[in-house]
Amino acid sequence: MKFSFSKVFTYLFIFFIISVFFIGLKKSNIYDTKNLINQKINDFKLPALNQDSVITDFNLTKNNYTLINFWASWCLPCRDEHIYLMTLKKEYDLKILGINFKDEKKNAVKFLKKLGNPYYLTLVDDTGKSSVNFGIYGIPESILIDKELKIIKKFIGPINQTNILEIANIIK
Repeated sequence: MKFSFSKVFTYLFIFFIISVFFIGLKKSNIYDTKNLINQKINDFKLPALNQDSVITDFNLTKNNYTLINFWASWCLPCRDEHIYLMTLKKEYDLKILGINFKDEKKNAVKFLKKLGNPYYLTLVDDTGKSSVNFGIYGIPESILIDKELKIIKKFIGPINQTNILEIANIIK
């Protein structure tokens, strides 16, 4: 019987492909952000929307709680949640940091002028790369952090009345 290196290599390669396939089937494909809770946010530097300055995570340590909201003018659910963000600012005096996600500056400015500005700072992530570091995979999303920059709660999707009550309980 003649030994064929190409046959052995072919069988090993097929075995490898099938193994990778079955390992992939067992892996959960549900994006879970529970592991972010109680973790510190990563260092970041982002430009401000209406200023020629760069804001870092250090600016967030001045507030007892900060809600970081990822939004865009082209995002319809962001429009829906905007009234709730305005409520959080007015009624609960919560500091909200807005991070404008993959948007044109003129559209973002127009959006805030038309609907009101709930943000004490508005930053720009025009490539979306910085938002990924926050665990963001779609917008709108919001992250409530404390003074030590630890994540208290993550809200996937638009903020609503139920979320306002939950945030109010946390920050009081």
